[in-house]
Amino acid sequence: MIASQMEAARIERTTIELESGDGQSGLRASGQVVLFDGYLAVYEEGRDDADDEESGRLPQVKDGADARVIDSRADQHFTEPPPRYSEASLVKKMEELGIGRPSTYASILTVLRDRAYVRMDKNRFIPEDKGRLVTAFLEQFFRKYVQYDFTAALEEKLDLVSAGELNWKVLLREFWDDFHGAVGEIAELRVTNVLDALNIALGPHIFPPKADGSDPRGCPTCGAGQLSLKTGKFGAFIGCSNYPECRFTRQIAQSDDDAAQDTGDRELGIDPDSGLTVFLKAGRFGPYVQLGEGDKPKRSSLPKGWSAPDMDLEKGLRLLHLPRAVGLHPEDSLMITAGIGRFGPFVLHNGVYANLPSVDEVFEVGLNRAVAVLAEKKAGGRGGRGESAALKDLGTHPVDGASIKILSGRFGPYIKHGSTNANIPKGSDPQEITLEEAIQLIADRVAKGGGKKPAKAKAAAKPKSATVKKPPAKKAAAKKPVAKKTAAKA
Repeated sequence: MIASQMEAARIERTTIELESGDGQSGLRASGQVVLFDGYLAVYEEGRDDADDEESGRLPQVKDGADARVIDSRADQHFTEPPPRYSEASLVKKMEELGIGRPSTYASILTVLRDRAYVRMDKNRFIPEDKGRLVTAFLEQFFRKYVQYDFTAALEEKLDLVSAGELNWKVLLREFWDDFHGAVGEIAELRVTNVLDALNIALGPHIFPPKADGSDPRGCPTCGAGQLSLKTGKFGAFIGCSNYPECRFTRQIAQSDDDAAQDTGDRELGIDPDSGLTVFLKAGRFGPYVQLGEGDKPKRSSLPKGWSAPDMDLEKGLRLLHLPRAVGLHPEDSLMITAGIGRFGPFVLHNGVYANLPSVDEVFEVGLNRAVAVLAEKKAGGRGGRGESAALKDLGTHPVDGASIKILSGRFGPYIKHGSTNANIPKGSDPQEITLEEAIQLIADRVAKGGGKKPAKAKAAAKPKSATVKKPPAKKAAAKKPVAKKTAAKA
């Protein structure tokens, strides 16, 4: 409040050059010289880039002044890339480019996180593979619509519409004619054309140069195939061109050298209880440990923070033995278990999940600690629960047109249709459930009394007759029952 009433600060951007007496060497410093503090004497906004040399403060120096060497040292300096955007610096950049409005900045930042385009690391936006793929696709096939100038110009036109100086129908017609044509051109392309373009655009990111100078796209397993971007049921991944002879796959962000270390040939040791071999393998979604071989061997993914090179038999067995029994709850004598789920480490008791701060605590948590964590969870309250996270949208029901989705619930994935919840058969992959299978499971659930029978769609429903309440008829009208009956029919 005090700073808002004070004078503006006067800052001069200055470059100071120091030259030796013989003119053979020189030093240079760039920064800012504060001529008048103004409001900065009591208030100064925090900087996102505290190490930025251009924003450094310099003393006032007169041209031609003598410099005295107090100390000297030789330091090697490497130029570093600019820091990642934070919320403040990203909003500032959008303001400079004319993108968005103060009322839309919060929603823009929320969408980036909610759609997993970025992740937050030390309050900085770190791009995810999904965000890189979407950006590369838009830049390759919708370049006009992701350019800064187009967005800024469109928002200026929207301001004119708001001011009544431009007809909104004209603006929409101009935009839609061009956009509809662009979508039509892209719709004619094949998936291979799109993947080829993305392979080129994302090449430096997904195929970085190797230290030994070898081909970064060469398959580390077969040595003859070429790696490229591919798509599957669970998203994009990197695969070998010699498929199905070579089944090498890896994540987009994982390097080939790291993936080559964990291609499935590494044995961690023998489980003393079962006598089966414990393997460390690399899957499409990261490394995992596996107990023995067979049709359905027990597997467990490596949790966040665990690296494949550091895995040994002890760690592998600890993962494979999850969930572990912690002990009986003192109140109801029901078992408390600890494990690692989709949302991290947890303890479970009687259907109540409570998160643990670290993965290591899953293997060490005792009964007292587990009871305390569960008590804190219950004391905090869950409040109103919204709809569970959707794993897959199967489409609409052919009878009533309502959507059918596969949701992630507290006790596992299930099928949601209106007020009917149908369990997915044990051992089935939720991502492989088809619409026909879901409809049958819903019908079975309704037959068992677990929901309402799907109502027919409103468009096909027979309209109900309207009831009109009329004022009481006069006494004279009572003598004409035929006329009254006809009026009632009408």
